[in-house]
Amino acid sequence: MTQHTHLDPSSFLLDGGSTGVLLIHGFTGAPPELRLLGDHLHQQGLTVLAPLLPGHGTRVEDMNRVHWERWTEHVEAALTWLDQRCATVFVGGLSMGGLLALHLAARSPSVAGLLLYAPALQVSNRLLPLAGVAKLAVSSRAKKPRFLADPQADKYIWCYDREPMGAAEQLWRGQRLVRPRLSEVFCPAILFHSTLDTVVPLASAHEVLAGLGSDDKQLVTLSGSGHCLTVDAEWEQVADQSWSFVQRVAGLEAPVPAPVAQAARP
Repeated sequence: MTQHTHLDPSSFLLDGGSTGVLLIHGFTGAPPELRLLGDHLHQQGLTVLAPLLPGHGTRVEDMNRVHWERWTEHVEAALTWLDQRCATVFVGGLSMGGLLALHLAARSPSVAGLLLYAPALQVSNRLLPLAGVAKLAVSSRAKKPRFLADPQADKYIWCYDREPMGAAEQLWRGQRLVRPRLSEVFCPAILFHSTLDTVVPLASAHEVLAGLGSDDKQLVTLSGSGHCLTVDAEWEQVADQSWSFVQRVAGLEAPVPAPVAQAARP
């Protein structure tokens, strides 16, 4: 996974109806990892906004200059913009994006529901708490290859191929800040996690599920995807169930399909 030249790591906006979805990408990633999901939701008539987080989409060195608060301020501004555009707004996030989505839901009563994809309240790398010390020795380190059940999924991913140590320390800070606020999240939530995820353990999803203050919450456990499940082998299932959740919570009707032209009889 690297900076594929055929992908644009910039933010994207898909203008649709009065129900909106804010999608937040993961640590070292970019909006393209959410584009298949975004396109699917947009086809159902939703407005979809996927911002590029500060320090991402440029050079890995830029991430080490960004603190957790800059990421939260950025997604708060995106939510405010979408609130002004749409009557109902959902927030979704992949990995660290899931942490930021939880932060928004704890702070803002305007969030109608949460779509959490492998939320990174925990990570499999037990050395993350030492990132603050490691950054004194190295600014970044090479990533280990991530598992993808579908090798073709890589062409939808734009991300850095190195892990910035300073930014990793900020991710750890985010985990510690979000964890005690889970009980302040009362909106409906759906979580997705794959048993094949080597980046975020399934225990992370269970901790989020148990900690949420909402009575309307569910965990969808997959078994055929890697960490980036919004583009991997089961992404269509993820997208379909995401839409079903939004449709149910917002009380939306299914979009009316365009009429199919019939061939003239001979």
